[in-house]
Amino acid sequence: MSIVKYPRATEPLWHEWDEKAQKCGLRHTVYAVNGDQYTGEWLDNLKHGKGTQVWKRTRAIYSGDWKFGKRDGYGSYSIPDPVTKEYKKVYTGWWKNDQKCGYGATFYPGGERYEGEWSGGLRSGWGRMYYQDGSIYEGQWLAGRPSGQGMLRLPNENRYEGGWKDGKKHGPGKFFYLDKGQLFEGIWAADIPKCGVLIDFGRDEAPAPTQYPIPKV
Repeated sequence: MSIVKYPRATEPLWHEWDEKAQKCGLRHTVYAVNGDQYTGEWLDNLKHGKGTQVWKRTRAIYSGDWKFGKRDGYGSYSIPDPVTKEYKKVYTGWWKNDQKCGYGATFYPGGERYEGEWSGGLRSGWGRMYYQDGSIYEGQWLAGRPSGQGMLRLPNENRYEGGWKDGKKHGPGKFFYLDKGQLFEGIWAADIPKCGVLIDFGRDEAPAPTQYPIPKV
C-alpha cells in the first residue's frame, strides 16, 4: 500500500515551493497584487541577487542587482517612449538602498545627460552635465546642483571657471570671453559679478573683438 504525502494544511503549497527556491537561490517570477512583476533571485522572501522588475502602471523596468528587497549594486532603469513605445534608458549605474548612489549616467528628456557621482538619489560629487543648449558643466555637485569648483563651457566656447553655490556662480572665478578676446577675473555672488578686473586676452585671435582695446592702467 503506497502512502501519499500531502502538503501541510497550515501552509499553502506555494509557500513550500518558495522556501525551496530561496534556499537554492533559484530564479522565478512573482506577480504582485497591483500587477507589478519581478523575475530573479530571492533570499528570505525578499528580492536579492540578480533580477528584473517591471512596474505595471508606468511600464518602467529595472534590471540589475538587489539586496534585501531594494535596488542595490549595479543596474539600469528604463521607461517606454510615449510615442514610439520603445524603451529608453533613464539611468545606468550604481544604486544603494533603492537610490542612485556612486557613479552613474542619467539621460533626461531633450537629449540632456549627466555622467558622474550620485548620493541619496541626487547628483553629488564630481560630474559632467550636457545641457540641451550645448553648454557643458564639469565639476563638483552637491544635492543636485553645481557647488564647489567647476567649469561651465557655453556653446560659443566662452567659459567660466571658478566657484559655485546652489547652481550659481559664487566666489572667486574667471570668465573667458573668447569671442571678444577678453577675460574677467573677480568675485561672484549668486551669478552676479560683484567686483573684478576685465583685461584683453587673446584679442588678436578673437573672432569678434571689441572695436577698441582696453586701455592699460
